[in-house]
Amino acid sequence: MESEHNIQSNIMLEVSKHDCTIFRSNAGQVKLPDGRIFKAMPKGFPDLCGFRHSDGKMFFIEVKNEKGRLRPEQIKFKAMAEQYPVLYGVARSVEDAINIING
Repeated sequence: MESEHNIQSNIMLEVSKHDCTIFRSNAGQVKLPDGRIFKAMPKGFPDLCGFRHSDGKMFFIEVKNEKGRLRPEQIKFKAMAEQYPVLYGVARSVEDAINIING
């Protein structure tokens, strides 16, 4: 079974070839060596986000392997995103991600 990290890396490479800008997003928080807390995106925020150059349409992609399931925070983000004119989807492959960005 391919790891989510590998799937994510392959998606980033391929989506960037499709006239899009794509970013890896980190969610949650991390304690730094000096004791400070670094807060990234909120829990549930998708692994990848970006926009199409052709029209500026935003997309959000949650990456899962073949057995991966959405956590409650991810389900909540999905429900919120689906209320707006953005592209959202769960990708288990590069093909899934291309389908998401193509709308």
